[in-house]
Amino acid sequence: MSDDFNAEQKRYLEGFASGIAAARITGGLATGQGSGPPAEPTGPDAIHIKAQEATVKAGGKLCDQEKWKRAENPFEGYNRLIAEAATGKAPKPEDNFRWRYHGLFWLAPASGDFMCRLRIPNGILHHWQFAGIADLADAHGGGYSHVTTRANLQVREITAEHGQPFLDGLIDLGLTARGSGADNIRNVTGSPVAGIDAQELLDTRPLAKSWHNWIINDRSLYGLPRKFNVAFDGGGVMPVLEETNDIGFQAIRVLDGAAVEAGVWMRLVLGGISGHRDLARDTGVVLKPEDCNKVADAILRVFIKNGDRTNRNKSRMKYVLDAWGFDKYLAAVEAELGYTLARVEPAHVAPRGPMDRFSHVGVHKQVQHGLNWIGVILPVGKMTSDQMRELAKISSECGDGAIRMTVWQNFLFSGVPDGKIAEVQARVAALGLTTEASSIRAGLVACTGIKGCKFAASDTKGHALIIADYIEANLTELDVPVNVHVTGCHHSCAQHYIGDIGLIGAKVVVSEEGDTVEGYDIVVGGGFGDSPKIGTEIWKAVKAEDCPARIEALLRSYLGSRHSSEESFQAFTARTGPDSLRASAEDQPVLRAAA
Repeated sequence: MSDDFNAEQKRYLEGFASGIAAARITGGLATGQGSGPPAEPTGPDAIHIKAQEATVKAGGKLCDQEKWKRAENPFEGYNRLIAEAATGKAPKPEDNFRWRYHGLFWLAPASGDFMCRLRIPNGILHHWQFAGIADLADAHGGGYSHVTTRANLQVREITAEHGQPFLDGLIDLGLTARGSGADNIRNVTGSPVAGIDAQELLDTRPLAKSWHNWIINDRSLYGLPRKFNVAFDGGGVMPVLEETNDIGFQAIRVLDGAAVEAGVWMRLVLGGISGHRDLARDTGVVLKPEDCNKVADAILRVFIKNGDRTNRNKSRMKYVLDAWGFDKYLAAVEAELGYTLARVEPAHVAPRGPMDRFSHVGVHKQVQHGLNWIGVILPVGKMTSDQMRELAKISSECGDGAIRMTVWQNFLFSGVPDGKIAEVQARVAALGLTTEASSIRAGLVACTGIKGCKFAASDTKGHALIIADYIEANLTELDVPVNVHVTGCHHSCAQHYIGDIGLIGAKVVVSEEGDTVEGYDIVVGGGFGDSPKIGTEIWKAVKAEDCPARIEALLRSYLGSRHSSEESFQAFTARTGPDSLRASAEDQPVLRAAA
């Protein structure tokens, strides 16, 4: 085992009393004579060191990322990292991993620069912060940003020497990127229309901000076995996709006769990870909103102690749940808490209010009389810095000054008076954007793709726009919202398995010599919100150039065979079945002509 640690790593271990004990267990140092029992690890990293030691003691071999954490804690390496970056030096793999603790991702070989992912709890920014990010993108990046599927922002093309000034600029804006990448808790999502939705049971903004601050101020919650997602749903009209998160808190109304008092509680769902074909499941547990932080903390500590630190493909919380079952996991959570969590039978929970799949697009009445929110569609989430500054002005001059990002890679203005709606729509249109969208474009989601991610197999954003243009031009009769999610690899950042139609990047072999072109596997029938479901694959290795026609054929089959306009695409695919759907699509004239 002595080869597992290099000289630099040993020096780090020797700098900590807890490291001496760890090194003895792994064979990095000789056992002293008469020195007594090994020192107990202490400090914020102790919980992680103990988990690593237990892994090694049980015969496991730590993966590279776990060794990198041990050799130099990413937070303690910050000054070295910025000094090296200031020279324009590209980071080594282990330092690229460490930089991600600070929100910076070195994107080689896709590009030779950083992407910075922010932390924006509940996805809401003040207009001046939004404009300030645009200024930072001009000064240190490529002059644009992307809205992500965690209601967050990313800025790209930040050269090595601009990494630290960009992070300093975020602090000046009252923002941070701390822990937004690597093995940490990602941006905290909540209802985009929190506080303005007449249907909501609970305003998620205070909960998301409180959990964000809990994370930021507790180093023991960094360096997990793998990344972790938490979402808060207020029970309103707009889906939050909490079922795709490791932890989802759902606002519910408990009725009289339950084991707890009637009123608004948070239901706990666990284990969502759509890229691994699993959605979060109801645990039966309910808790008061003010208890969300300590329950989430206990869930995380069970994961920290028991998550897999040897195999990155099996290191998410889902796999502990799969191995243990929910009852055992919740028992361990209760042991951490020191008390038993309350449970409520589904019969004692009021039905959730209806969801509106178009609520993130266009004009919608707020609970506040005479005010509205307006959803702006962005081309696969992209905005230039000039557009951002003007959008910030619109928010300040025509609304309440907030910019609310959504998981659909767009954003909302809020607090817009009735008399200002037309002005907002006109000013947005003048920027080349729109508050109105076709049935295909409103639900179009795409990850970064091959132009900005080393894992991607295809140009997802480019192909997504081609698909939208093609469907709008060739299928004008499409009259219902259809979600198309385009993701570049198995990480499924665009959550292709929950789209009505999902595409995952694949290399398509086109010659006997093994030459390949960009393409996709295609799945159908996924869902979210009030109809959560993992989609079913119907085609493999379709060339990217052929995907628009495949999607047109699927939609033509749906329009021609649905029972009524009330039957959703998801319901149609479930009723039809994958084999019949494939056959029906391939019998459409558009595909017969191509064949």
